[in-house]
Amino acid sequence: MKIMAMERAVGGTGEAPATLLQKEAAAVWKLHISGAIRQAWFTTDTHNAVLELECASVEEAEGVLAELPLVAAGAIRFELLPLRPYDGFRRLFASS
Repeated sequence: MKIMAMERAVGGTGEAPATLLQKEAAAVWKLHISGAIRQAWFTTDTHNAVLELECASVEEAEGVLAELPLVAAGAIRFELLPLRPYDGFRRLFASS
């Protein structure tokens, strides 16, 4: 199941310590190598993370994201958007 995860800041606006950010990058890399995180981006305006996850369920995705140091520290959270394939093309072939 594809799931988009949109980062949301929690609390203050301060920058996380460099050591925590380095641990975050290492954790994202580990999850990318495992296949749980398929792609990762930052938004251009707010520099918030947007992750494409491949998990069996939303609950599994929540567990994966809980492993991230910034999530564990309570600095960020993610809004999860489960996705399904676009089925609108069938309208092109439906008889009217």
